[in-house]
Amino acid sequence: MRKTQTKKYLLALLPFVILVGLFEIIPIATIIVRSFTPESGEIGLTLANYVQVFTKKLYRSAIFNSLIIAVFSSVIGLFVAFFGSKAAYEKGGRAKKIFMSLLNMVSNFSGVPLAFAYIIMLGNTGILTLIGQKYGIQFLAEFPLYSVVGLMFTYIYFQIPLSTLLLLPAFESIKKEWKDAVGLLGGTSRTFWMKVGIPVLMPSILGTFSAMFANAIAAYATAYALVMNNVSILPIRISEQFVGDVVQNPHLGGALAVILMALMVLSVFINEKILQKDRGHQE
Repeated sequence: MRKTQTKKYLLALLPFVILVGLFEIIPIATIIVRSFTPESGEIGLTLANYVQVFTKKLYRSAIFNSLIIAVFSSVIGLFVAFFGSKAAYEKGGRAKKIFMSLLNMVSNFSGVPLAFAYIIMLGNTGILTLIGQKYGIQFLAEFPLYSVVGLMFTYIYFQIPLSTLLLLPAFESIKKEWKDAVGLLGGTSRTFWMKVGIPVLMPSILGTFSAMFANAIAAYATAYALVMNNVSILPIRISEQFVGDVVQNPHLGGALAVILMALMVLSVFINEKILQKDRGHQE
């Protein structure tokens, strides 16, 4: 009986396994193999593509810029999301429902529409840029939208609702009785969050940061619509190796893609190690 049920479950999983194999495993394996294949198309393995990535300033700056944008946008977004989630948790009721509705709506505003909105507001002839020029507000008049800083601002915009949606359920694990207990012992609200709240939320905070980092470092549509290839970041450098108008080099593109995947896996690995260490201290 159990063998029959097992066969039924495996049969039900078969379509999922086929889809994962066709659209995830096979493409990833192809990219990895291609990254070690000579550009000339000769049979054999080579590290020349990776050597080119780490020796050419263009590709090294792409890695560096992607890391800077991903880390800072994730940290800032997580910082804002923490206080937003905290406020929604403490307020509760109707206000929380309205807040959740707004988050769901804003979280879907990304990609090309988001880039277009920033161009309208802060581009060379944007509304806020013209206001800054008229009234002498230098920050607005000279806002560097088409740069790494400008990209970081656009990334922060879509990082905040994402991280808030991920953090909100974690706040439900905090019991109000804990806060009352801290108050009875003479602790303040700050004491509660520093000694109880944040340590309890730390696994969720680290997990959220990992998801945000992966989301930012792999983002493509917003960056391409805003700066095209004027700012060197990994997703743009990868795409131009496959669909570039001048030179296409899928082998080099594969090496860049593998590095991008390695950075994402590394962030998850570091997150898991920190969580394991934290669990060890708790035990």
